[in-house]
Amino acid sequence: MHIIHRRRDLLKLGVLAGSAALPPRSFAQQQNLLNYLCPPDGAPPVLQTKPSPPVRPFVAPLRIPPIKQPILTLDPPPDQRAHQRYNEFLPKKLYTVHQQEFKQVYHPDRPYSNGTWNWGWDGITPGPTYIARYGEPVLVRIFNDLPIIGAGNVNFAMPSTTTHLHNAHTASESDGYPMNWIDSGEFWDHHYGNFAADNDPREKLHTLWYHDHRLDFTAANVYAGLAGFYLLFDEQDSGDENDPDPQAWHLPSGKYDVPLLLHDIQFDQNGQVIFDPFNTDGILGDRYTVNRVIQPFFVAERRKYRFRILNGGPSRFYQLYITNGDDKPVPFVIVTGDGNFLPAPVCVENVYLSVAQRIDAIIDFSQFRAGDHVYLRNRLEQTNGKGPSGDLLAVGQDIMRFDITDAAGPDRSCIPTRFRELPPVDMSLVKQHREWAFDYDGGLWTINGRIMDPARIDAGIEQGSAEIWTLRNTGKNWAHPIHSHFTEFLLLEVNGRPIDEQTIQSRAGRHNEYRPIPEATAAATTSTVTTCNPQVCVANPVPVFMGGRRRDITTLLPNDEIKIYMRWADFFGKYVMHCHNVVHEDHAMMIRWDIVEPGKGFIGPKPAKEVETPHVEPRPAHTTTMENSSNG
Repeated sequence: MHIIHRRRDLLKLGVLAGSAALPPRSFAQQQNLLNYLCPPDGAPPVLQTKPSPPVRPFVAPLRIPPIKQPILTLDPPPDQRAHQRYNEFLPKKLYTVHQQEFKQVYHPDRPYSNGTWNWGWDGITPGPTYIARYGEPVLVRIFNDLPIIGAGNVNFAMPSTTTHLHNAHTASESDGYPMNWIDSGEFWDHHYGNFAADNDPREKLHTLWYHDHRLDFTAANVYAGLAGFYLLFDEQDSGDENDPDPQAWHLPSGKYDVPLLLHDIQFDQNGQVIFDPFNTDGILGDRYTVNRVIQPFFVAERRKYRFRILNGGPSRFYQLYITNGDDKPVPFVIVTGDGNFLPAPVCVENVYLSVAQRIDAIIDFSQFRAGDHVYLRNRLEQTNGKGPSGDLLAVGQDIMRFDITDAAGPDRSCIPTRFRELPPVDMSLVKQHREWAFDYDGGLWTINGRIMDPARIDAGIEQGSAEIWTLRNTGKNWAHPIHSHFTEFLLLEVNGRPIDEQTIQSRAGRHNEYRPIPEATAAATTSTVTTCNPQVCVANPVPVFMGGRRRDITTLLPNDEIKIYMRWADFFGKYVMHCHNVVHEDHAMMIRWDIVEPGKGFIGPKPAKEVETPHVEPRPAHTTTMENSSNG
């Protein structure tokens, strides 16, 4: 323990030596220093005083991350005793990936053409895309090859990392818990079982992403480039539009399945990324990037595509439209919300994405002519990091351009009329009702009046149980995208309005509304044969899609109160809930909650009893189950 605390002290001293780094938490907790964490009242937005260098839009091609390839063996081999249920889910594929610092070109114009210093994976950001399948467990060994503090070129981030596979159903020791960090020169093994929660196929996930989750430095490390995609497939979402299996959905696949990671970034006059460590409201950039390319173009054939659109933050919300250059939106189809399939596809006019939300959109470019230009446009007004104003921009800003060309061959992809049913709400499993209030106090973001303390457990949740949580935004001027790890939730109420299985969340003005799934596709079917929707988009599209009933992000707009239902199965250990405006998370809107043995649940808070293990490899045999038993 003494060695561990000395290491943390050294890290803090290193941060103090680097003037551009974020203040460590020990300083944030001192009330007499809180005023230094906030910019002076009336200070002009930094985007106005130090705008990024000008750039020509749509001259750089979209960069698509490569598919990560497995290896045959790991040396040293994984310590099986360090993972829960390892022998039940023996890895069928092994991977190694290296966190590194490097230069990457965001745009061919100067000064960006000189290259921008980033952090990323295997020399790229976003990192490589993992293609995984249900029933095929994997183990990923993550090496931290970042330069030590003071030796690198990215001077605002912390070269001490922990990697979270966003909302994957994983054991605590592989979840990227904020205190499970590795320093430069170390590695950590992540075991992903790739099975649905409680082995219920209705709990499957499909579009996931991985990102850094280091305590106090998540915003800076993700802003530096530590993020990427992890895609899960099964026999229905098979990843092959030509799959002969009659139960396959035949969604666009291969080069027609395209991940799009959105980041807004600010650059200095040398084309290097700027991060303001004293801004606790949230970080906004004035350059839209897609897969870390400034306003790219993408050559799209006249056929259907599947675009996996992810808001990577750190603080901007989006309201995204498809247009052909004028102000009239082009409807498109949504098939997933937050990584899981909707019961049926939904035709939408636009989509609202808070930070970390994802959607899979099917866009059919056959409705356009070769040579046309089609745009992905954001029209949501946001002037500071606290959240969007709620107003729409008259025209908006184009994030990327699709350049339409003739199809290379026949389009055999499909949009099924039905996907899979939602998991049930079983009230007999509910053990607790909890309320969480999200607020701002003296320069810090709080949950139930408290800031994050990893030595405090705010909830003890019984394995195998369900709970109902009420999430309340007590602020009138800020928004919070709330994410709780490990399990998805089902919406029960938004601002007192109940919702049911056949509704999705939409939005008009600043109020939440609900629209039924279109009747043409709402009828349940017992057939295992895929039936394609003959219409790409039905009439009367949903005006604003905010998400399906099943989610992993609760978007709390000002004064919102949202009630959700959650279940916990399969593992024990420590996890977190936090605001995914990751600047709010770092200052310090996050709590720890533990999954404990049946009969040992508690309301909280209570002190944690486990002893931390050194963050060096090789780790001793140590499972979260052992830690949990000691908490009692």
